[in-house]
Amino acid sequence: MFYLSLIEHSLLLPPHYLALPINEAIKGELENLFLDKVIEDLGLCISVYDIISIDGGFVVAGEGAPTYMVVFRLIMFRPFVGEVISAKLKESDTNGLRLTLGFFDDIYIPVDALPKPSHHEPDPEHKGQIVWIWEHEGGTYPVEWTDEIRFRVVSVKYPQIPVEQSNDTKPFAPMVITGSLNADGLGPLAWWV
Repeated sequence: MFYLSLIEHSLLLPPHYLALPINEAIKGELENLFLDKVIEDLGLCISVYDIISIDGGFVVAGEGAPTYMVVFRLIMFRPFVGEVISAKLKESDTNGLRLTLGFFDDIYIPVDALPKPSHHEPDPEHKGQIVWIWEHEGGTYPVEWTDEIRFRVVSVKYPQIPVEQSNDTKPFAPMVITGSLNADGLGPLAWWV
């Protein structure tokens, strides 16, 4: 789920960082550039782990700031296909479930990946939302808002950035995880305790 990724980057260090020690200044600018950003095929950047080397410091004509070649490692979030992860419910609608890890919200469980048979009912406590209910051996098992939900990762995708986006669409998600609850031990923990 979490990886260290080795990155080499040509970094233009803004002048306001020049009063700081070089390692601290470069780490601050790397955090500004990479934290909470998705890098395609690497995942979501969580933190700058360490700086391995700093070379350069040359001021290019017309720039007014030094440029460094920096080799560093980032802590990245990128789950692998088949991994089982625990999350919380963020949204529930006729298309399925949307889950959150707290720091990442673009996890979707489509209707066909819910346990079979399942149906939905309007949620009296959350206007505009629904409750998905699994029917198993004569019992009903709802997906509650407070439940910790285990899901299996089916895919991790990095969609293309849209050229235009209408006002009524959801915000663009640079990394989308699709999961499944359709196996023993998956779903709300309350189902299995």
